[in-house]
Amino acid sequence: MGEHIAQSKFDQTERKAFVQHLIDDIKALEIMVQQGMIENDIVRVGAEQEMCLVNTEFRPSPISLDLIEKINDPHFTTELASYNLEANLDPFTLDRNCFQNMEKQLRMLLAKAEAKANKMDAKVVLTGILPTISKNELGIDFMTPIPRYYKINDILTAWRGDHFTLKIKGVDELSLHHDSVLFEACNTSFQLHLQVSSDDFIKSYNWAQAIAGPVLGISCNSPLLMGRELWKETRIALFQQSLDTRKWSHLPKEQVARVSFGEDWQKDSAVEIFKEDISTHRILLTKPIKQNSLVLLENGAIPKLEALNLFNGTVYRWNRPCYGVGNGKPHLRIENRYIPAGPSPVDQMANFAFWVGLMVGRPEKYDNVSTIMDFREAKLNFMKSATNGRQTIFSWLGKPMTLKKLIREELLPIAYDGLKKFDVSDKDINHLLGIIESRTKGGTGAEWQVRNFRRLRKQIKIDTALVELTKAIYKNQQNNLPVHQWPNIEKVDAAKKSFQWVEQIMSTKLMKLYEDDFANLAISIMQWNNIHHLPVENSKGELVGLLTWNHIAQFGNMQDIHAKVSDIMIKKVVTVRPRTKIETAKQLMEDYQIGCLPVCSGTSLVGIISKVDL
Repeated sequence: MGEHIAQSKFDQTERKAFVQHLIDDIKALEIMVQQGMIENDIVRVGAEQEMCLVNTEFRPSPISLDLIEKINDPHFTTELASYNLEANLDPFTLDRNCFQNMEKQLRMLLAKAEAKANKMDAKVVLTGILPTISKNELGIDFMTPIPRYYKINDILTAWRGDHFTLKIKGVDELSLHHDSVLFEACNTSFQLHLQVSSDDFIKSYNWAQAIAGPVLGISCNSPLLMGRELWKETRIALFQQSLDTRKWSHLPKEQVARVSFGEDWQKDSAVEIFKEDISTHRILLTKPIKQNSLVLLENGAIPKLEALNLFNGTVYRWNRPCYGVGNGKPHLRIENRYIPAGPSPVDQMANFAFWVGLMVGRPEKYDNVSTIMDFREAKLNFMKSATNGRQTIFSWLGKPMTLKKLIREELLPIAYDGLKKFDVSDKDINHLLGIIESRTKGGTGAEWQVRNFRRLRKQIKIDTALVELTKAIYKNQQNNLPVHQWPNIEKVDAAKKSFQWVEQIMSTKLMKLYEDDFANLAISIMQWNNIHHLPVENSKGELVGLLTWNHIAQFGNMQDIHAKVSDIMIKKVVTVRPRTKIETAKQLMEDYQIGCLPVCSGTSLVGIISKVDL
């Protein structure tokens, strides 16, 4: 796709031709489905492994283009951010040894990437959201320099008409504005593919929607973003918000997000899902297409439906229908997009076997799931699961059930039967589904991260805690331990850690004053909390001053109840930025004989650094 997009002009002539190709692709797919041309006599599975690249300090390493060149393997491709990479596994027939063979290939590809990365002082880490990603790595200069990525960013930013807004609330809260779609690059997944027959597609798709909540709940691995503890699977909220171009008015209106779970159970055929998406979402990318799908079909050839596949790749259903051609035969697949990368390769294979087993083992009573389950029940299960993970209480066929009970009593038996039906080896079934069962008792990757992050935060600065967490994730992955067996991180010697930037040691939980606050209240707040410096903001949230004990002492009697903070604050404040070097900050404190420095991004206060921090 990259070559075609690179050749694209993205002009109105190309767009007009692309629209006609898209309409014709839908007609061609309808014909192939109606005439029974879709491959129905075999079930295949496949996967896409997204991964993070980190440097020797376990921070994002933007080397993907150079690394791909050195790996020199067509299984690998780029991602939106230059510190991410993707490996596409081969399709495997669902049979006795398919999971063994798939894990073997997965580990071989990961080892190949790791070996080449090591020569570039980098490592490969599998995790839903890399803990050490900071705002700095989300700038446009970290976008992989390929035309289609810039075009996606330009178009979505133009459609948005304003900065993208991120607001996710968990134990902590993260609220900020961002000027590009690069927050999407924080998400790394292990995307699962299952080939489905055309006559069973809708039954399978609706069943995939019904089980999405519990499958996600036992697979959660993305609890942290920029040092904040948010959802158990924060990717779900982050992905939707990072690509959300919807505009809101003063009155409520129904708008479907480009990243979504869906709005209702599906009917009729896969074609109807594609029609729904084309009717709902604007065309994001175009490319020149040489051959018309209807003409190819009339001439006895199988069309690739290039326009439909390009469009479908820019609509992000968590369960996405896909069309493809393999060995000259057209087929349909369901792509599971909600499973995070990690915690370890064997965990990913367990997630895969569990999902595939459930899909192919669907009991007859779930053939028409819409008659026994409300769609909004399935959707709510999914959202609750993303928020709460293993602690979710699900509504299953109208009854409340814990995740542990639902998986062990209802879903694992279905998955066992499904895999046995395809003669998957008992050894693989027991090993992989045994990991899922153990996880219901021992915990998910998200729980391991949260537990250890909380422990580390009590000992060391947040930035160091995130580095140590990432280091431990990497170490456990190298041993390919399932996450329920991961040991807790022992005490870390923070003195050994090297810091370079102010953002790594600044305090971010701030008390602050406003310029129209009364001085006597400000002084009391400082006394009660034993604080020597308090930043002062105006009504726009901009830093306008600093109140310090030394400065207050110069004013003598502060019992004047009429005095305002603006009367006594320092108005000419020396500030630094998050990416100011620590040595520079230290020198500024010495030069100006001051005890602290507010840290600003633009005019907004984001932290404070004091002599204690140094």
